[in-house]
Amino acid sequence: MKRLLLILFLFSTFSAFSQSFYRYRFEEPWSISASLGPTQYFGELYSFWKYNEGIQPDWHANFSVNYIFGTHLKARLEGTYYKMSGSDPPSDPRAYRTPRNLSFKTSNIEVATLIEYYWHPVKVNNITRHLWNPYIFAGIGMSTNNPKAELNGTWVDLRPLQLENNPYNDKIVVFPMGLGFKYKLNVYMDMKVEGNYRFTLTDYMDDISAYNISEFYLDLVDDYVTGNNPDRLRLAIRNPDFVLDNGEPDVDAILRNKGRIRRGSGLTHRYDGYLTISVGLEIYLSPDIWDNWIFRDRIYEKRFRFW
Repeated sequence: MKRLLLILFLFSTFSAFSQSFYRYRFEEPWSISASLGPTQYFGELYSFWKYNEGIQPDWHANFSVNYIFGTHLKARLEGTYYKMSGSDPPSDPRAYRTPRNLSFKTSNIEVATLIEYYWHPVKVNNITRHLWNPYIFAGIGMSTNNPKAELNGTWVDLRPLQLENNPYNDKIVVFPMGLGFKYKLNVYMDMKVEGNYRFTLTDYMDDISAYNISEFYLDLVDDYVTGNNPDRLRLAIRNPDFVLDNGEPDVDAILRNKGRIRRGSGLTHRYDGYLTISVGLEIYLSPDIWDNWIFRDRIYEKRFRFW
């Protein structure tokens, strides 16, 4: 009887140990991740690559659902809320943008699908994930586009005003791509650091594209003089040389200058973009994650703990 009880005890202990270990032998293809960090805009009001512009960061936060579908490959569906802005006054004097006195800000939502390629295999048992794993990624997505500028203490939507007589959509196509690095914190969780630059197909994330207003300044002046839409001229021209002491546009000076008042770079092939640097966590959705991680049984914690 004693031997039988001893055998049953050893068998139950080994069975519990095996079950605890066995749960880590499965591949966990699904995971979720969340991260946040700074956002940097690139466009007519910021030219880091050419001049000494410093850093003008805003912020973003994102959430994604991830799926492993190849030895080194993951697919990801991601939603991002981001803020970005630009302003002329702190620009490099060599750019000669300060006299324009233009600025903008925006808050957008982006949805994107991406493919990630990892240095080390990711289609492995959960417990055998690599301690660190760099990766590259690329994808396609859509973003809202709603730039605003301040006028008399109020932030005004610029897109409906068509300051350059060139309408543009409130949604744009984006092409995210970049580099990332993941570090294994435990069986269920990785820390991730990622740099993601979005190329776009629009030059109007900042509502600025034309080099000057010479082609449409008469329309702006007409809307101002007739009172049809005077805010168009007020927002299109902020240069102090063409603004009266009371803050209103100097119509006579604008007409004498024939609209040769600078707005953008004038490069038709140059599109706006933005960069995000993210730090966050990725959680692998193991079937027993709630029982054995957050709400794990404390009785067996010391005996069957592997992280």
